[in-house]
Amino acid sequence: MKRTQRFKRVAEPSSPVSPIEPDRNKPVHKTRRYKPNPENQNKPHHPISDSLPISESNIKMETLPHDFFQIDALDLAPRLLGKFLRRDDVVLRITEVEAYRPNDSACHGRFGVTRRTAPVFGPGGHAYVYLCYGLHMMLNVVADKEGAGAAVLIRSCAPVSGLDVIQQRRGQKTDKPVLLTGPGKVGQALGLSTEWSNHPLYTPGGLEVLDGPKPENILVGPRVGIQYALPEHVNALWRFAIAGTPWISAPRNTLRPP
Repeated sequence: MKRTQRFKRVAEPSSPVSPIEPDRNKPVHKTRRYKPNPENQNKPHHPISDSLPISESNIKMETLPHDFFQIDALDLAPRLLGKFLRRDDVVLRITEVEAYRPNDSACHGRFGVTRRTAPVFGPGGHAYVYLCYGLHMMLNVVADKEGAGAAVLIRSCAPVSGLDVIQQRRGQKTDKPVLLTGPGKVGQALGLSTEWSNHPLYTPGGLEVLDGPKPENILVGPRVGIQYALPEHVNALWRFAIAGTPWISAPRNTLRPP
């Protein structure tokens, strides 16, 4: 049975991959382009509502089912926009993500199954948390079927609940976007460590992904910090963000409507 959670929102006020060169002699699947839902193409753009279209009243959300995550990372990434991450009293709204797919020269799965990368080969719906450059905890949502080796990186979020705890963990007394715009900041705000890898995000308790309102409009662009990857993957538009929100990490000028 799905778990319903109610709470009140607070007032609204780089890419983490190991810099190892890919094997350029390996065959690589053709790059796929994200195709937006045609139903949204002619809708008017409202920056404020697109940013956080949430009522000031109580918000009702449910834990997403396991099969929600069992799809291609390129399809899961935009579907995660507007959803919520919850750990105890801290709730964040996902505002920016990046997709990492099988046969992707920027994905950790390119190394095969190792002690570090094993979680990304698990079934979709589990967490993959790794330490980047010895400093930042990066939260990924594993996608697709078991063995695929795909995930969606959570790049930025907006605070919904637990602002005091977020500020304490981040060491910043602010409610401005600098608080949560960057994947390392999200991991820190949630108090994550690599021990959270393999945690099921579809079960109540601990760290959860909850359903939330779908954004009216989104932006797409190339992923950040993967210059070592093959050109087709460097240029792939596999970064997604909610249009109109300030809660997006740099660089913002590479993001465009799909």
